[in-house]
Amino acid sequence: MFDLTGMNALVTGAAGGIGSAISRALAAQGARIALSGSNGSKLRAFREELIAQYGGDHVEITCDLSNTTQVEELIPATIDTLGGIDILINNAGVTRDNLAMRMKDEEWGDVIRINLESTFRLIRAAARPMMKARFGRIITITSVVGSTGNPGQMNYCAAKAGITGMTKSFAQEVASRGITANCVAPGFIRTPMTEVLSDSVKEALNTRIPMGRMGEGADVGTAVAFLASREASYITGQTIHVNGGMAMLG
Repeated sequence: MFDLTGMNALVTGAAGGIGSAISRALAAQGARIALSGSNGSKLRAFREELIAQYGGDHVEITCDLSNTTQVEELIPATIDTLGGIDILINNAGVTRDNLAMRMKDEEWGDVIRINLESTFRLIRAAARPMMKARFGRIITITSVVGSTGNPGQMNYCAAKAGITGMTKSFAQEVASRGITANCVAPGFIRTPMTEVLSDSVKEALNTRIPMGRMGEGADVGTAVAFLASREASYITGQTIHVNGGMAMLG
């Protein structure tokens, strides 16, 4: 598809449903990956699986995105381990769903800190080495609800919408240095989280999707691999929506 051989990538939330699909898509095209997440044993198991399937010398770096110190150390640790960073995939995130009138300050703060603030910190830290190299690809996973809103997810929607605006601003700041910054916004994707839903709930969700089914993690991974490639050099500040037509956004 797209040759990422020789490129070093950091993927946050790398062992999760969408994160693992993104990691596989990048590894399949030859990228060397620093797999990051908060569960060290899960990361190690996925790293072994990735190497067995695609080869390569991938590494894992444990990081709790709610810990500012660990977030600030993640990009330097990636560069020390891989020797550089060409691709940053901000994928990790959390939800703390509640109706607005019942939402606790902690539920708001956790989602903003982990989903929005940590993304800002990682982009800021990656900018300097990428500017020096005059090349970089920054891709952040947002969500269809960042554009449409969703009841009970005011905090999550605010964070995802904030990432979109932040990405557009950053893209303008670094475009002349060969760095692109884009978002991929999934709709309903089949992951271990959605698999626990009842059949009736899944059927109700599928009626909202013109294609009549949930997407696969690989659908998101393919979009990310394209944006990470050299062939996507003239695409920046954009959001690719991967939602089966559920929301047809301009």
